[in-house]
Amino acid sequence: MSLKKGDVVTFTGCSQEQINWGSNDDPNGILQVGGTYMVERVEVHSQHTKIELYGINGRFNSVCFD
Repeated sequence: MSLKKGDVVTFTGCSQEQINWGSNDDPNGILQVGGTYMVERVEVHSQHTKIELYGINGRFNSVCFD
């Protein structure tokens, strides 16, 4: 999945391993599974990608979204 600013993503849930990989923030309890959110920033790393969402504090593992 190639994400860019302005894309709309759906939160699918996130396991503890996905949160821990790359020291991401925990979206569980902040985001609603099935909820849609707009991408504000994309940070690509060699093994994972972090995204930031408009109006939400935190950087999250992109694999937790469709």
